[in-house]
Amino acid sequence: MTELTNVNYLYEQPYELFDSKSMPFSNQFLSHFALGDSLLKQVGANQAKGALHFWTAEELVILGMMDTKLPYFQDGLTTLEKEQKNYLVRNAGGLAVVADSGILNLSLILPESLGHKISIDAGYEYMLQLIRQAFKDYGKQIEAYEIVDSYCPGDFDLSIDGKKFAGIAQRRMRNGVGIMIYMSVNGNQKKRSEMIQRFYTAGLKGEATKWKFPAVDPDVMANLDELLETTLTVEQVKELILTSLRTAGNQITTGSYTDELVTDYQIAFTKMVQRNEQMLQDNLNKELLQ
Repeated sequence: MTELTNVNYLYEQPYELFDSKSMPFSNQFLSHFALGDSLLKQVGANQAKGALHFWTAEELVILGMMDTKLPYFQDGLTTLEKEQKNYLVRNAGGLAVVADSGILNLSLILPESLGHKISIDAGYEYMLQLIRQAFKDYGKQIEAYEIVDSYCPGDFDLSIDGKKFAGIAQRRMRNGVGIMIYMSVNGNQKKRSEMIQRFYTAGLKGEATKWKFPAVDPDVMANLDELLETTLTVEQVKELILTSLRTAGNQITTGSYTDELVTDYQIAFTKMVQRNEQMLQDNLNKELLQ
């Protein structure tokens, strides 16, 4: 049950591409997470192709399960409401991140079998390799280590010159592995960080807890366009990633929303609704469920 060393998921593999800009679902918030789970289930079940899932969302704070343990969680949510931000609790990762039109989210969804397992570290390495390859022509070293005072810090934070621009998480289902990254491409990253800083300040009020929450420092994070010293859009970043994969011989076709996938999506969407009803209760904005 060890990983086969002769398989490279970034070389000559078949992928189906799904992009939120063309999905048939009207919901622009919970839908991204429900589709991600349904793709993960489908890839694991069919074992034929991997999947790529690109998405963006407008003015959204994505909370982790751990955030709901804040001693003054309600007060933290109030800070987001004052800034007219939508928020929800996601199904992967532990702490709060931001989504807006300048942040690109990508899931690299891979099949695994009994004789072909993907370790947690290997999953992170695949995403790191993909991002490094996509931006190699810019001449900047992309490093992976925890940026402690960023929001949602983790061992595989991606940074350039010591400033974080991306974070990676994983989600696993039977025979399927989803490696997910958010990348701050452009926009006001300092404003994003200051918002999450206020969320934790209000949610903790200086109290010690058994859970570790970040002391967010806005100066340790930056956008890719700033770090690469160029004008950069979300669409350009998508194309850089796809070009990198195609150059390595990967076959990328447009994904199909089959009846089976839509059925799985509807089940996953219902679970996301239930999760947020349970975690947020009276704080849940019902409009996010439409």
